[in-house]
Amino acid sequence: MSTFQENLKKLPGISHLAALNLLDEEGSVVASIENKAGSQGSLAIYNHLALTYGAIGAEAAQKGIELFAEQGEEARAHPGKHPNIDRLFTLLEEGGRWRVKHVFAL
Repeated sequence: MSTFQENLKKLPGISHLAALNLLDEEGSVVASIENKAGSQGSLAIYNHLALTYGAIGAEAAQKGIELFAEQGEEARAHPGKHPNIDRLFTLLEEGGRWRVKHVFAL
Protein backbone atom coordinates (compact mmCIF):
# COMPACT_ATOMS: atom_id res chain seq x y z
CA MET A 1 0.00 0.00 0.00
CA SER A 2 1.34 3.42 -0.96
CA THR A 3 1.77 6.26 1.50
CA PHE A 4 0.16 9.69 1.20
CA GLN A 5 3.42 11.25 -0.03
CA GLU A 6 3.97 8.48 -2.60
CA ASN A 7 0.41 8.95 -3.89
CA LEU A 8 0.88 12.71 -4.24
CA LYS A 9 3.90 12.21 -6.50
CA LYS A 10 1.68 10.34 -8.98
CA LEU A 11 -0.96 13.07 -9.25
CA PRO A 12 -1.15 16.00 -11.69
CA GLY A 13 0.52 19.25 -10.61
CA ILE A 14 -1.49 22.03 -9.01
CA SER A 15 0.75 25.09 -9.53
CA HIS A 16 -1.84 26.51 -11.96
CA LEU A 17 -4.55 26.50 -9.27
CA ALA A 18 -5.26 29.14 -6.64
CA ALA A 19 -8.06 27.07 -5.13
CA LEU A 20 -10.79 24.57 -5.80
CA ASN A 21 -14.42 25.14 -4.78
CA LEU A 22 -16.86 22.35 -4.03
CA LEU A 23 -20.43 23.13 -5.06
CA ASP A 24 -23.59 21.43 -3.82
CA GLU A 25 -26.59 20.50 -5.99
CA GLU A 26 -27.86 24.11 -5.88
CA GLY A 27 -24.48 25.52 -6.93
CA SER A 28 -23.59 26.94 -3.50
CA VAL A 29 -19.96 26.71 -2.38
CA VAL A 30 -19.79 24.18 0.47
CA ALA A 31 -16.01 24.27 0.80
CA SER A 32 -12.92 25.83 -0.71
CA ILE A 33 -9.46 24.26 -0.70
CA GLU A 34 -6.71 26.80 -1.25
CA ASN A 35 -3.28 26.27 -2.75
CA LYS A 36 -1.33 27.03 0.42
CA ALA A 37 0.86 25.16 2.85
CA GLY A 38 -1.12 22.60 4.81
CA SER A 39 -3.77 22.05 2.15
CA GLN A 40 -1.77 21.43 -1.04
CA GLY A 41 -2.00 17.65 -0.65
CA SER A 42 -5.77 17.89 -0.30
CA LEU A 43 -5.94 20.22 -3.28
CA ALA A 44 -3.94 17.75 -5.39
CA ILE A 45 -6.20 14.85 -4.41
CA TYR A 46 -9.47 16.73 -4.92
CA ASN A 47 -8.18 18.06 -8.27
CA HIS A 48 -7.31 14.52 -9.35
CA LEU A 49 -10.77 13.29 -8.31
CA ALA A 50 -12.43 16.10 -10.27
CA LEU A 51 -10.37 15.36 -13.37
CA THR A 52 -10.97 11.61 -13.11
CA TYR A 53 -14.65 11.50 -12.10
CA GLY A 54 -15.97 14.87 -13.31
CA ALA A 55 -17.58 15.45 -9.90
CA ILE A 56 -17.11 14.05 -6.42
CA GLY A 57 -19.66 11.42 -5.44
CA ALA A 58 -19.40 8.20 -3.46
CA GLU A 59 -16.97 6.42 -5.81
CA ALA A 60 -14.66 9.45 -5.98
CA ALA A 61 -14.86 9.95 -2.20
CA GLN A 62 -13.80 6.34 -1.61
CA LYS A 63 -10.86 6.73 -4.00
CA GLY A 64 -9.89 9.99 -2.28
CA ILE A 65 -9.81 8.32 1.12
CA GLU A 66 -7.57 5.61 -0.35
CA LEU A 67 -5.22 8.26 -1.79
CA PHE A 68 -4.96 9.98 1.60
CA ALA A 69 -3.60 6.60 2.84
CA GLU A 70 -2.34 6.83 6.44
CA GLN A 71 -3.83 10.31 6.80
CA GLY A 72 -7.26 8.82 6.06
CA GLU A 73 -6.77 6.34 8.87
CA GLU A 74 -5.70 9.14 11.20
CA ALA A 75 -8.73 11.23 10.18
CA ARG A 76 -11.07 8.33 10.95
CA ALA A 77 -9.49 7.94 14.40
CA HIS A 78 -9.44 11.71 15.13
CA PRO A 79 -12.46 13.46 13.56
CA GLY A 80 -11.84 17.17 13.02
CA LYS A 81 -8.08 16.88 12.61
CA HIS A 82 -8.28 16.60 8.79
CA PRO A 83 -11.42 18.45 7.62
CA ASN A 84 -10.81 17.78 3.92
CA ILE A 85 -10.76 14.04 4.62
CA ASP A 86 -13.70 14.27 7.06
CA ARG A 87 -15.67 15.82 4.19
CA LEU A 88 -15.13 12.67 2.11
CA PHE A 89 -16.27 10.42 4.97
CA THR A 90 -19.41 12.56 5.35
CA LEU A 91 -20.12 12.30 1.62
CA LEU A 92 -19.85 8.51 1.82
CA GLU A 93 -22.16 8.32 4.83
CA GLU A 94 -24.76 10.87 3.76
CA GLY A 95 -24.58 10.59 -0.01
CA GLY A 96 -24.67 13.48 -2.40
CA ARG A 97 -22.38 14.81 -5.05
CA TRP A 98 -20.23 17.92 -5.40
CA ARG A 99 -19.38 19.71 -8.58
CA VAL A 100 -15.89 21.16 -8.68
CA LYS A 101 -14.98 24.67 -9.82
CA HIS A 102 -11.30 25.34 -10.36
CA VAL A 103 -9.97 28.77 -9.43
CA PHE A 104 -6.92 29.40 -11.58
CA ALA A 105 -3.84 31.26 -10.37
CA LEU A 106 -3.02 34.54 -12.09
